[in-house]
Amino acid sequence: MIREQVTIQNDQGFHVRPAQLFVTESNKFSSTIKLITENDNTVDGKSILGLMTLGLAQGSTVTITAEGADEEAAVRALVELVNSKFGEA
Repeated sequence: MIREQVTIQNDQGFHVRPAQLFVTESNKFSSTIKLITENDNTVDGKSILGLMTLGLAQGSTVTITAEGADEEAAVRALVELVNSKFGEA
């Protein structure tokens, strides 16, 4: 299992559009992907409903985990997506 901690940087936090982008990117990989919050809430990284229930605001820290054949590539791609502020300025 690979894991990496990231901070939500975009102004609006983890709203619908970033969640949708995260799910789209997650589904490119066969690995099981999870997001874990600072409060130990864990959700499936391929579930938009699960991601939306987290209510992550700007500055929230989460851990992205992946387990499977392409786990390293999955975590790397998702960390890059979060760090890019989901393409928002």
